[in-house]
Amino acid sequence: MSNFVQSLRLWFAPERISEEGDTPDYRFSLANERTFLAWLRTALALIGGGFAVDQFLPDLRWGWRIGLALALLVAGVLCSLRALNHWVRCERAMRRGEDLPTSRFPTLLSLAVAVVALAMVVIVLFGWEG
Repeated sequence: MSNFVQSLRLWFAPERISEEGDTPDYRFSLANERTFLAWLRTALALIGGGFAVDQFLPDLRWGWRIGLALALLVAGVLCSLRALNHWVRCERAMRRGEDLPTSRFPTLLSLAVAVVALAMVVIVLFGWEG
């Protein structure tokens, strides 16, 4: 748990990362930043999709509409938080000369998006009214 708290503190003080280990090749740090930005774009797309479902599908049964919108919005929030956490963990690992951290989050995010997409397929096939 203390490792998580330490990572959380680094979210708000990333300059402290430079106190650990050796400076990695800047290309690796830039690649890590590009990955971070890709995760943020994914988060923004999920959030936008959540708002789109809520705003542009008024004929969809309330429970379905809110459920799908909230699933996308929550996935977007989690994705943005995970992006930051992953960036910090990778930056620290590179500075320490450790293997890059692994994560189950891409699998969980993929499954969540697949479930929402399948629900949308069912809605499209059987109509908005449920």
